[in-house]
Amino acid sequence: MKTIAIPLTLVAAVALSGCGNTTGARVGTGTALGLATGAAIGAFSAQAGAGALIGAGVGALGGYLVDEHKKGNL
Repeated sequence: MKTIAIPLTLVAAVALSGCGNTTGARVGTGTALGLATGAAIGAFSAQAGAGALIGAGVGALGGYLVDEHKKGNL
């Protein structure tokens, strides 16, 4: 079950990371979703804190990239 849950969680986080209308909103949403997703995935290996930090960084980057794409810069 773990092998299915992790990829599905990552796909959901990336798909939702760009919600919002401004750069700050998109990055903030991506960060929050990444933080929650990273903590959930990290909990499988008893590393929820590290997973949350990594997830927050990845989510922020995803939100920023989605914002740039929507602006037509990418």
